[in-house]
Amino acid sequence: MTDPGSPPPPGWQPPPPPPPSYAGQPPPGWAPPPVPPQQPPTWAPGMLGAAHKPGAMPLRPLTLGDMYDAAFRVIRFNPKATVGSAVLVSAVAWVVPIVVTAVLSFTVGTSLDTTDGSSLDDLELVGVVGSIGSWAIGLVLSTFGTILVTGMTAHVVAAAAIGRRLSLGEAWAATRGKRWRLVGLALLLGVSALLVVAAYVLLWVAVLAAAGDSTLAVVVWAVVSIPVFLAFLVWFWVRVYYLPVPALMLEPVGVVGAVARGFALTRRQFWRTLGIALLTLVVVGIAGNVVGVPVSIVAQVVIAVTGLKYTLIVLTVSQALSQVLSSAFVTPFTSSVTSLQYLDQRMRKEAYDVELMQQAGVTTS
Repeated sequence: MTDPGSPPPPGWQPPPPPPPSYAGQPPPGWAPPPVPPQQPPTWAPGMLGAAHKPGAMPLRPLTLGDMYDAAFRVIRFNPKATVGSAVLVSAVAWVVPIVVTAVLSFTVGTSLDTTDGSSLDDLELVGVVGSIGSWAIGLVLSTFGTILVTGMTAHVVAAAAIGRRLSLGEAWAATRGKRWRLVGLALLLGVSALLVVAAYVLLWVAVLAAAGDSTLAVVVWAVVSIPVFLAFLVWFWVRVYYLPVPALMLEPVGVVGAVARGFALTRRQFWRTLGIALLTLVVVGIAGNVVGVPVSIVAQVVIAVTGLKYTLIVLTVSQALSQVLSSAFVTPFTSSVTSLQYLDQRMRKEAYDVELMQQAGVTTS
C-alpha cells in the first residue's frame, strides 16, 4: 500500500477536473440536434394490413379482391336479406307467366305442335300470343323487383361495412321513403337509354334517306358511327347508369340528385369502374350459364318425352326455374359489388372511411 506522504511515482498526472454543473441547464452554445420534418400519412398498398375492419370490408380504399371478398361475406352473413329477397322477388314475378301459360295450355290447347302439317288456328294463336305476353309481364315484374332488391342490398352492404347484420325485414324497412323514388329512378334511366337508342335509329333513317343509292356513304357512316355509338353506351352505363341506386338509398338526395352523385363519383375513375363492372358481368354470366344449362337440357328431354303439345308450358317453367336459380347468386352479388364500388369511391374522394369508423365506434388513437 502506498504511503500518503510519499511522492507520486514517475509519470503520474492528476485526473481531469469534473465538468462544471449547470444545475439542469444546457451548457452555453448547446443546441438540440435537428429533427427531420414529419410527412403526412398516406395510404399505400403496403399499409393494407393496418386498416380497420370492423365488418365485411376494410375501411380504406378497396382493391378488386377486397370487393369480391366483401361481396361474398355480405351474402354469407346476410342470406335472407340478399339471396332470400332475390329469390322471393324472382319467384313471385315468374308465377304470372307460369299460371297464364298453364291455363292457356289446358283450356285452349296452346301448343307449338304443327307436325301434322296444319297451322295454328286462331284460338291457339291467341293462346301463344298470350303466353308470350305473360313472359313480358314476368320480365317487367322481375326487373322492378330486382331494383328493389338492389336498394335493399345497398343498406345491407353499408351496415355490413360497420359490422352490423340486417335481417330481411330490417333491410326492407330501411328502404321506406325511397321505394317510389327508386322506381322513378329506374324509369328515368330506362327512358333515357331508350331515347339514346331511338336517337341513333333516327340518325340512321336520316342518313339512309340522304345517301340514296350511295352504298359507300352508308358503309362509311356505319364504320364511323357504330363504334362511336357503342363507346357512348359504355360511357353512359358507367357515368350515368351505374352508381345512382346506392347513392339514392344511402344519401339524402332525390332522383336527379342521385344521378348527379353517380356522375360525380365516377369522375376520373371511369376505367377502374368499367373494369370491375365488366369483370363482374363475366363472373355472373358464367354462373348464370352454369345454372341455366342443366335446366335447359332437362326441359329438352321433357319436351322429347311428352311431345310438342306441352312445349310452351315446359319452356315457361324451365325459364322461370333458371331465372329463380340464377337470381339467387347473380342479383345479390352484382348489387353488392355495385354498392361496394359506391363506398370505395366515397372513401377515395370524400374520406368516407372516417365517417364509417365513427359509426362503427372505431378510434384511430
